[in-house]
Amino acid sequence: MSPRKSVAQELTQEKIMIAARELFTSKGYQHVSMRQIATSLGYSHGALYYHFKNKAELFYAMIENDFKWLDQWLDEVLATDLTNEEKIREVLLKFIQFGLENKSHYEMMFMVGDEDVRNYINTGPNKSYEKFAYSLVTLSNHRISIQKTWSVFLSLHGFVSHYCRCEESFQDVELLAKGHVDFILKSLG
Repeated sequence: MSPRKSVAQELTQEKIMIAARELFTSKGYQHVSMRQIATSLGYSHGALYYHFKNKAELFYAMIENDFKWLDQWLDEVLATDLTNEEKIREVLLKFIQFGLENKSHYEMMFMVGDEDVRNYINTGPNKSYEKFAYSLVTLSNHRISIQKTWSVFLSLHGFVSHYCRCEESFQDVELLAKGHVDFILKSLG
């Protein structure tokens, strides 16, 4: 039996989530076990169960952190001194930037369809979408319907999803992203 790890190397939820994200990204959620995550960290799988009751709960914790991070980006835009029109433009562009600068996060937040995690991650996307929709409605000079707000979100999601599978970074497609945002803004006018 190997000796207990020193306190400096204690296992934390953050360490587990970092290792899990790497494995989920490289192998896919379905093909990763708690035992594999523990092995990559040099711990027994039992040590992980002290922090998370199962793989789906671990995934949920990761996703909740990611949605909080996305919401923080949105809050930062809303707190600026920009005009409402400029804020809407920035909200849309920042959503694309977030997705393309954090591809593995974005894919796990919006594109994992596994039944085990679907029950866990229903609230995060809904809260972020509501915040996104509320921002569009309150910042717009025009009345924006729920349907139009949803269409804007799907349009942004389609752009990000397309480039998530490519090697291009946000900087590589920034002009295309700005053009896409302009196209969306015209549809809102």
